[in-house]
Amino acid sequence: MTFKQPDLPFAENALEPHVSARTLQFHYGKHHAGYIKKLNGGIEDTKYSDMSLEEIVLASAKSNDDIGIFRNAAQAWNHSFYWHCMKPDGGGAASGDIAGKIDEAFGSYDKFRKEFADAAKGEFGSGWAWLSKDKSGALKITSADEADNPATDGHIPLLTCDVWEHAYYLDYQNRRPDYIDAFLDNLVNWDFVNTMLGTSEFKLPFDH
Repeated sequence: MTFKQPDLPFAENALEPHVSARTLQFHYGKHHAGYIKKLNGGIEDTKYSDMSLEEIVLASAKSNDDIGIFRNAAQAWNHSFYWHCMKPDGGGAASGDIAGKIDEAFGSYDKFRKEFADAAKGEFGSGWAWLSKDKSGALKITSADEADNPATDGHIPLLTCDVWEHAYYLDYQNRRPDYIDAFLDNLVNWDFVNTMLGTSEFKLPFDH
């Protein structure tokens, strides 16, 4: 199987001024594309060559010998997911079914916002902040190093914020907290989060 990079769900300049077209040209056009290219090269003529992207992520996460395949597969998946977690004129308080789930799990949107922002700000080095649901349906906020994904712990990802430097440095330099605030207040796509809330499997809900 050869993986192709999914199209962005918005124009390159659609997230400005919060995320610039220049950042997306590098982040989507270089970094994300690079993970997919390396993944395709890495799985050729291996046991992973006929697997779906999700199957590769889960299978390679258990193998120390295949850490390179895991990192590229997970980063390919994480980025495709991340783009759909954002939309122009998004962000702010949650809406739809996820709003009630957030209130139930965290007490209020404001408490959720603080915990998620703290997870993203507190991730040391490169990584991700995640909102996911566990097997019981309970919501969890976690941070993850490098390419890690909560699906490897049996959770379903609902929302992520990329806190690798290439996600924000051209726009915010060392001000990661400002980028996280912009993400939460202006970009989160709650419609997509609600779509993921309704799924019971680790799978991107679009072609990839």
